[in-house]
Amino acid sequence: MSSFPRISLADVARASGAALGKFDAESVSSAMGGFASAKIGGDAHPTVGDISECLFFSPGDGRIWLQDQRMVLLHTEALGAMRREMIDSLGTEQARGLFTRAGYVSGARDAQLVRKQWPDADPSATAIAGTRLHALEGVVKVEVVHASYDPDSGIYEGEFLWHNSSEDDEHIAAYGIGGSPACWMQVGYATGYVSTLFGRLIVFREVQCRSMGDPYCRVIGKSADNWDDITEDMRYLSAREFVGAGAYAQTTSHAAELPTAEAAAGGAMVGASSAFNAACHQLNRVARTTATVLFTGESGVGKEKFASMLHKISPRKNQPFVAVNCAAIPDTLIESELFGVERGAYTGANHSRPGRFERANGGTLFLDEIGTLSFVAQGKLLRALQEGEVERVGGTQSIAVDVRVVAATNETLRQAVQEGKFREDLFFRLNVFPIHLPPLRERRDDIPLLMNHFLNYYRHKHGGQTRGFTQAAVRALLNYDFPGNIRELQNLIERAVIMADADGLIDLQHLFTSGETLSSDIMTLRLQGNSGTLNRADCGVPPVGEDSSHVSGKPAINPQSLAQTERETLAKAIAASKGNLSAAARLLDTTRAKLAFRARKHGLV
Repeated sequence: MSSFPRISLADVARASGAALGKFDAESVSSAMGGFASAKIGGDAHPTVGDISECLFFSPGDGRIWLQDQRMVLLHTEALGAMRREMIDSLGTEQARGLFTRAGYVSGARDAQLVRKQWPDADPSATAIAGTRLHALEGVVKVEVVHASYDPDSGIYEGEFLWHNSSEDDEHIAAYGIGGSPACWMQVGYATGYVSTLFGRLIVFREVQCRSMGDPYCRVIGKSADNWDDITEDMRYLSAREFVGAGAYAQTTSHAAELPTAEAAAGGAMVGASSAFNAACHQLNRVARTTATVLFTGESGVGKEKFASMLHKISPRKNQPFVAVNCAAIPDTLIESELFGVERGAYTGANHSRPGRFERANGGTLFLDEIGTLSFVAQGKLLRALQEGEVERVGGTQSIAVDVRVVAATNETLRQAVQEGKFREDLFFRLNVFPIHLPPLRERRDDIPLLMNHFLNYYRHKHGGQTRGFTQAAVRALLNYDFPGNIRELQNLIERAVIMADADGLIDLQHLFTSGETLSSDIMTLRLQGNSGTLNRADCGVPPVGEDSSHVSGKPAINPQSLAQTERETLAKAIAASKGNLSAAARLLDTTRAKLAFRARKHGLV
């Protein structure tokens, strides 16, 4: 890390005497009054001042941060030039999708920042923080017409006016007034921010736009199931056509529109993150060829789902797709399973049968967990791939097969080659077109969409009536590391749908019941027999009925000691800084916004 100092925007404003923009407290409070938790004004945290404390400049080493996220200042003309290039080369529809997805990722990142920085802020304050961040980033001035959110039902509705849209300025300069809205990134941002904040799919639509000749832009946001049809909206969040909008469909009275109970769980490709889009782009490029594809990534990231989709969008889609889990077949049977058996080849072989290669002839053979194959099996597989023919166990004739091989592994095969555990020649035969699928913790932008998708799927499959997630459950899922990746998220939500009360909400006690380890600032469930108790992992207070003196052999902790210690530490820092909160924050190695919030809580300022 460079030694150059970081300069806060708020510090610059205080030093220069310039005032940061303020929101009209009375009008904001009136507009946001529909939030169940209810009162928000211009001084609700995070305020404009709080947010500005998160923006740092370090001119000496050429970096700008929004808290821990690196930012850049970009000329709007440069963004406009890129926009024109994309529209002219890709067409309006594809360009709109690219910018909408980019905006979604930006909004999701800002929502994660707000959740991390102000974990105890009122939901209405965190919602309005998105409008303040968007203004601070120079994108648009947001005027709140009205907004409401009911945490019990999970229903969100909001209407906003956008003024001085930078996106409109560049679009109008390039194309003039047209017949369709042009604030694509801003709509994606709003969808990503609010969906990530509340853990439910919230879809925004621009119903008026300056690019259409209107005096300002008007945008309306609703919970997905409150819109009549979101197919068109979700098309722009889909990286490819095979990422269907049906994945985001809400529960309605028309059961035919949902995945059937017999369909594979999570049958649709779901995602909007940049990592997901990159994998989809690679999939689309290689699908039209016959090249061998190697999917890598941790267990549970969806390698078989991607392999199946590769087959469905390839020219071989009308031919068989045969999947083999190499780890589930004993070494003594792998040859017969892959290549087939002739009658009388060994005791018990009473009839001839084709192997997986023959059954997949003309189509696709998916070899999962290929890193578990023995050296003998690897050698036989290599020959089949090189020669394009197989020989049944006990047979004397070679059988030509036309098979596209797709392999998957959660191991690092290159390292396995170096360690002598995997054949190098087979590795290079398989590694023609590698596609890496990142773990879910690296594509958190997809979590709200996946939550929504699995909730609807399992409500339909199990006949559940749960209405959604509590705020505590949303926060926990968005901060959980998911060692089991998408498979684990799927299982958590299926479990919760079964355990939650009819017409109730999914809470932590419905999700985390089998020893999952949550982040230290998340409510956790500690089981005692057939019951469980919720507790904060960072509070040092044992669950009800448990003697703290017997926990890990540590002495009992006074439940008030943490708060008292915090108050005394803050008071000493503020006194040492002669009331300067920024200086006190630097002494405690925290942000001014966090320090001010806690100081107010303890009545120190």
